Amino acid sequence: MSTSPLAPADAGVPASDARPSLTVLSGFWPSATYAVARSLLAADPSLLLIRHDLAGLGTGTVHRIVRDSEGILEDERITLAHGCVSCTLREDVLPTLARLARAHPHRDLVLMLPEVVEPEAVAAVCAHCLVDGAPITDLLHVDSYVTVVDAEHLLDGLASTDDLKTLGIHAADNDDRGLADVIVRQIEYADTLVLWGQSRDGAYDTSRLSVLLERMVPWATQVRVDGDVIDAAALTRQLRGTRRHRPETPGVLTRGLAGYNLGRHDPHPDCGVVSVVFRARRPFHPRRLHDVLEEVNDEVIRSRGHLWLASQPDTVIAWDFAGGGLSFGSLGRWLAALPDPHWDEATDHRRLAAALDWDPYYGDRHQHLVFIGLDLDPAALHRTLTSCLLTDAELADGEDTWRRYDDPFTGCFPLADLDPTDTDTDTDTKGKPA
Repeated sequence: MSTSPLAPADAGVPASDARPSLTVLSGFWPSATYAVARSLLAADPSLLLIRHDLAGLGTGTVHRIVRDSEGILEDERITLAHGCVSCTLREDVLPTLARLARAHPHRDLVLMLPEVVEPEAVAAVCAHCLVDGAPITDLLHVDSYVTVVDAEHLLDGLASTDDLKTLGIHAADNDDRGLADVIVRQIEYADTLVLWGQSRDGAYDTSRLSVLLERMVPWATQVRVDGDVIDAAALTRQLRGTRRHRPETPGVLTRGLAGYNLGRHDPHPDCGVVSVVFRARRPFHPRRLHDVLEEVNDEVIRSRGHLWLASQPDTVIAWDFAGGGLSFGSLGRWLAALPDPHWDEATDHRRLAAALDWDPYYGDRHQHLVFIGLDLDPAALHRTLTSCLLTDAELADGEDTWRRYDDPFTGCFPLADLDPTDTDTDTDTKGKPA
């Protein structure tokens, strides 16, 4: 089977849909993830489970196993022209799903991802790659992305400063991801979360993990499995046939720009867990923000969002903290900094969110950050971040002065050049939506 880019995403699933259903199962701890997979197989003899072992990926080999409740149906080693995760998804995972859906149209599928694969990568392939000239969603519908987390190891994983190379489990030579980064991305893309087992520190700690997950992903449905005997039928009802996945939902760092929930403000501790949302219309002073980065992430397990630097007023900057490491990146231009002809390049959701919250001076520029951790002081955090915003006097100086500020982030967020053939270059926010 051949794959090619630019297939449309599945926009919705009617209740009468006869296509096979696909549940994508991910998790960093394979024993817990596979335990969930075995439970699903036990409850439905017709279910097909697809797994890929990437241990030989460095030499261009992938091991694929397909099984049902009675045993192994396929056990093959595939040689790829290029040994990488994206190639595996395009060249074997997607064609295998299509082949099984055609051969067994009345059997649902579960795709169990290798421990270092992020579910959003699968979603991207499903949305943009064709199989034999047609989108995979012509043959099946993606029901839910389910992530399994092991209660015994979750906190250690989220706090880990190790990278995948140090652990010897990287997916490619250029795979520089941190362990905590992989875990949070698996968790945050989930439609459904399974908290498997119990914390080794007891029931209270297990409840605290449940609260932590709810604060990290308030948009996901959480299922707890902590007994010695698993009711496979009950678990299946909670994980399959839910129709929870919405392919149009943006990735976590761009959710806020499109008007989606980025996090919940819960400043009062629940089992010690605090979630703080910080929003502001003024820009940050680059030097003052740089000087408090370590302070604001002290005791934080996860922080994320986007921000506006006074010295770089055209750029939406991503904020991404996990595992003790904070990274920034460019999310492109604010709509207020785009000539009108380029507005069509933004999603409908983003344009609508900007229009609903448009400021006559700043346009859609704003700060939107979420901090989640144990025993955080929300008032102190808010004071520290507020002290980094421009004062009234600094605001009055204007953008030309802001651009000349001492900026430790200079050169970190390059923007692609706009099409020089566009003649409408007026980016004055006062003429945009009120």
